[in-house]
Amino acid sequence: MNFSFTFLFCLEIDMPRTTLRPKSLDFQPRPTYPYSPGASGGGMIFTAGQVAWDETGEVTGIGDVAAQTRQTLKNVVSVLHEGGATVDDVIKCNVYLADIRDFDVMNAEFATVFPTDPPARTTVEARLAEATMLVEIEAVAWVAPKT
Repeated sequence: MNFSFTFLFCLEIDMPRTTLRPKSLDFQPRPTYPYSPGASGGGMIFTAGQVAWDETGEVTGIGDVAAQTRQTLKNVVSVLHEGGATVDDVIKCNVYLADIRDFDVMNAEFATVFPTDPPARTTVEARLAEATMLVEIEAVAWVAPKT
């Protein structure tokens, strides 16, 4: 525990925080709403919870967990790429499902993006921001800082 804190503290000193806002997610709320799709610093990349918004800000795949999971993961990948990471750099994901009975469907789509050596993952049932949203995913990745 002490090592982890010390390691992260050192990273914070060495690297400032950067807000990540991929062009494909440019419709997402701006500074009037305190939200960023992601942030990075010290080699760590954190995505905010991503949902099945398409490039126009509309929820896609209404009623279709598989389609929403695909779009949600596409948005996660966009934020990761903006921070210089790929899915291979992801070390942790949190998945929020409107209905935990949709786990198997979400899991099948998740496995297509993380087919081998998947990240640590927690999946829970949660009430999401809009009734049409069925899945939300956030990710944490680490890439070695450039020297």
